[in-house]
Amino acid sequence: MKGPAAPVVVGVDGSSSALAAVKWAAADCARHHTPLRLVHGYNVPNAGYPEMVLTATEILHAIEEQADTWLTEAAAAARAVAPEVEVSTERVCRYGTALLISESRDARLMVLGSQGLGTVTGLLVGSTAIALASHGRCPLVVVRGTEVPGGPVVVGVDGSPTSEAALAFAFEAASVRNAPLAVVTCWQDFMVESGYTASRFTVDWGQVEQDERRLQAERLAGWQEKYPDVPVTRVVLRDRPVRALMRYGAEAQLVVVGSRGHGGFAGMLLGSTSQALVYNAPCPLAIVRPAS
Repeated sequence: MKGPAAPVVVGVDGSSSALAAVKWAAADCARHHTPLRLVHGYNVPNAGYPEMVLTATEILHAIEEQADTWLTEAAAAARAVAPEVEVSTERVCRYGTALLISESRDARLMVLGSQGLGTVTGLLVGSTAIALASHGRCPLVVVRGTEVPGGPVVVGVDGSPTSEAALAFAFEAASVRNAPLAVVTCWQDFMVESGYTASRFTVDWGQVEQDERRLQAERLAGWQEKYPDVPVTRVVLRDRPVRALMRYGAEAQLVVVGSRGHGGFAGMLLGSTSQALVYNAPCPLAIVRPAS
């Protein structure tokens, strides 16, 4: 069971992107007074190396030595950002994605870089982030793009259980950063069940927007009472969620979304908005699943 000292866990693979994730995570740990755990997963190849020159034992030793070097560099980078944060490191003989999913069970937050040395560790942001966002047990942050100092935290809300979890994460993130919060709700003038009928043209879209604003206000009421220190901007747009979040994220510290909203089909593990932002978000992206 996760307690107040649950760590932030970062996957380390020696890339500059992973180091950026480590630095982001160290600053987040300092704000939340939590420890930082740096992990590296590796496998020993059973083919593809010159057996007449190197033994399997020598290969293993070289891999472990490289992993230790990467972890030492990452720990030094974390301490340079937040010397007060407790930092631990571990290399584990286990493939990267499986390792990170396992680590998420006891983590407060998982953090990945936007690119990795996938040929060595499997930490390719696309497949790994989507697997972790779908199967992990805690929120995931993909550190990418440019974080705008003093900018808002931006959260996408559609009324689904995952967007409620995203709201909780976003309000806390804004509060500890002393940042404003922009709450973005999008609606579109196309409904699957009526897209090819006359009803599409007879809907009162002004009333739809008014209803969306009312529902958004209802969803925010309790959170604004809990976090009175967070200035909130309410945004209701007739737009696609990805396009709107990309636009507002360009001036943000962090974009927060749920793992799957109302727009997904039953059985989907990760929504289309979350997947698109994994690859394209203009600033660090948090993907939040509802509590199990």
